[in-house]
Amino acid sequence: MTEEITEEITEEVEEAPAEVFDVHYACLRCGTTVSNTELSRLPEIKCICGFRVFTKNRPLVVKTINAI
Repeated sequence: MTEEITEEITEEVEEAPAEVFDVHYACLRCGTTVSNTELSRLPEIKCICGFRVFTKNRPLVVKTINAI
């Protein structure tokens, strides 16, 4: 009986895939672009040049909002 319950729980967990957001960062010193998945694989958050400061690349679309 416990095996059936654990199988049901694992099936429910496997059905919901996690959303993956592809965020790109740029090194502040050399300008190398790195994705979030590449940074998560490394043991340290560090660029190939050795610098540890990154900026998030923003989209080129400019949003305009009307004032109320």
